[in-house]
Amino acid sequence: MTAPAFHWTSIIHASILLLVANGAPIIAYKLMGKRFAWPVDHGLCLGDRQPVFGRSKTWRGIAFSAGLSGCVAILLGFSFWLGMLFGLLAMSGDLLASFIKRRRGWVESSRARGLDTVPESLLPLWFLRHSMALEWPDITVVMVLFFMIEEFLSPILFRLHIRKRPY
Repeated sequence: MTAPAFHWTSIIHASILLLVANGAPIIAYKLMGKRFAWPVDHGLCLGDRQPVFGRSKTWRGIAFSAGLSGCVAILLGFSFWLGMLFGLLAMSGDLLASFIKRRRGWVESSRARGLDTVPESLLPLWFLRHSMALEWPDITVVMVLFFMIEEFLSPILFRLHIRKRPY
């Protein structure tokens, strides 16, 4: 049995887009505060009396994620539309994680290792794997890298007053 061949350029490009897509809402908040921060769920609560997603999931965050990912994709040699779709898929995964956390009764922005990184990384990587020349071993590497970066970078960003929480 041979070891899998990794596509390191594709892994690096996907990792950059993943970091941009997930960092864009934080940048938007730092630049704009609460302006234009309309919640995706419009404050709607379901039968469990929990919000669908929560106040921190905003249309502005999704728009910034899609737009900034599109611009960075161009710099990486992809189309704007691929980058935009990457950002939208990453935010869809983030919304899915928030939806699951609300259904479990966890408070907004609570930490859930794995759940906080897997959907938002797996969705864009899986859907765009052919366009980005990613194989399953590459996707696994990107997901593990993203998890590790989130684990180690988040406390640093918190100390620098970029993130609200150390996770």
